[in-house]
Amino acid sequence: MALSFSVTADMRDYTGDHIDYFRNACEQISFGGAGNFMTSPGDIDPPWSTYETIQKYIAPDYTWYPIAGNHETETASDMSWLRDYNENGNTVPNVVNVGPSGCTETTYSFDYDNVHFVVLNQYFDGSSDTGTDGDMVEPLRVWLENDLIDHGKPIAFVLGHEPAFPQPDAESGRMRHEGDSLNKYPDNRDAFWNILSAYNVAAYVCGHTHNYSAVEIDGIWQIDAGHARGLADPGAKSTIVMFYVMEQGDVWYYTYRLDPIEKRWELTDFNQLR
Repeated sequence: MALSFSVTADMRDYTGDHIDYFRNACEQISFGGAGNFMTSPGDIDPPWSTYETIQKYIAPDYTWYPIAGNHETETASDMSWLRDYNENGNTVPNVVNVGPSGCTETTYSFDYDNVHFVVLNQYFDGSSDTGTDGDMVEPLRVWLENDLIDHGKPIAFVLGHEPAFPQPDAESGRMRHEGDSLNKYPDNRDAFWNILSAYNVAAYVCGHTHNYSAVEIDGIWQIDAGHARGLADPGAKSTIVMFYVMEQGDVWYYTYRLDPIEKRWELTDFNQLR
């Protein structure tokens, strides 16, 4: 295996030591094999508490790539922390490209082994990293396309907070943010999706809805990691998604969800992306 990584999202306000919340996901990740790093596609506030929980219940040196969501961008202290966490845009490990001016610290790309990762702040309006309500504006798309043109790796993932195509939860069927995700601005959403298709991105990984889903749309996978807040959201099960990139280039995801009655994690979905 070349690398593996975990994805958790939308644990906001349910971090810390309580066993039934985000701590539970961290302990499961540690027990099952944490992989090389974790990435969290938004609504991670307060980010310092989320990071402390990761360090305590996975490992002090476990690498975390946080992504700005709508709740971070509406909270000045959260954004200040995220900017400091990736000071100058290249403080987190393995950065190869810093974000555009005005979004230097919260949009960036990094390489790990033979895989390229792009972290997007979808609240960037071309000048401010908190300027929109969730959109893929042209300056961000231009930066993304230039990054994907130049990265030179055989596999790429793109990560952002909001789904391009909101889906119901794979088990409960619940819908959230059906009209106020990236599809609120369909022309920009479609232009974004065309970029992912043009550069053969393995998957777009997101959060926002608290609902887990994995769908292939026009040849590109969208994987919404749901929420990792444990029992705090009874409308959908808490979720961990693990990605595995094999030496020969195969890419797999495995999805684990917390049974709220038995309080145990179960493998509920897996598939090969390529």
